[in-house]
Amino acid sequence: MTENAALPRPSSQPHVAEGEPLVVLDGVHKWFGDLHVLRDIDLSVKRGEVVVVIGPSGSGKSTLCRAINRLETIDKGSITLDGEPLPEEGKELANLRAEVGMVFQSFNLFAHKTILENVTLGPIKVRKVKASEANQRARELLDRVGVGHQAEKYPAQLSGGQQQRVAIARALAMEPKVMLFDEPTSALDPEMIKEVLDVMVELAEGGMTMIVVTHEMGFARTAADRVVFMSDGAVVEENRPEEFFTNPRSERAQDFLGKILKH
Repeated sequence: MTENAALPRPSSQPHVAEGEPLVVLDGVHKWFGDLHVLRDIDLSVKRGEVVVVIGPSGSGKSTLCRAINRLETIDKGSITLDGEPLPEEGKELANLRAEVGMVFQSFNLFAHKTILENVTLGPIKVRKVKASEANQRARELLDRVGVGHQAEKYPAQLSGGQQQRVAIARALAMEPKVMLFDEPTSALDPEMIKEVLDVMVELAEGGMTMIVVTHEMGFARTAADRVVFMSDGAVVEENRPEEFFTNPRSERAQDFLGKILKH
């Protein structure tokens, strides 16, 4: 990525803003049949905060992420975005998804559309932005994530790392209030992981509110304001990265870190 693509954090604006949280989960429960996948989740994320959610497979991390933009419904409790409860369905739900950007482990780009078309589709269809404005903004974002020269290509012509950076640009094009990342590097080859994480670090430094489910502990250490550790559907522990990684309080977190940090 070029130096110009960096997203400097404004010096006048602290990374974590004071005041009301932007995303609030209060007593959230979710079942899949008999399986209790989210257990009484209380979590609030302030505007401009970067929260990284980690934990063993099957701990409910991805379900938590998907519940915040209502890709998964919840069975009990409440989730609010900017003080408003998540809408049930229809146009209001489409508008919510515009406010909550989501990047998945599979890039979910439209194979039959160019990279530029993938990024402009949402703003034109949902935000009703003029095509000329959407194109200009899309090109700026593609430059920002380092794939501007690929705008006229199709997804299959790009590497996995490039496709994921396009997926990030596509989410940003909607000008969301918060970005959700559900294991965005887990489908990538090792050499492609860094290029995606670099984009995410710059977003964090630019003040974007982010909730990131990841196995990348280096990212959690360097970019997170707070690490949330989940196990068996519950939030077991949360702390600043330095404290969490050097002095985990719970046995489950100690066991988890002991296994992954040895490799």
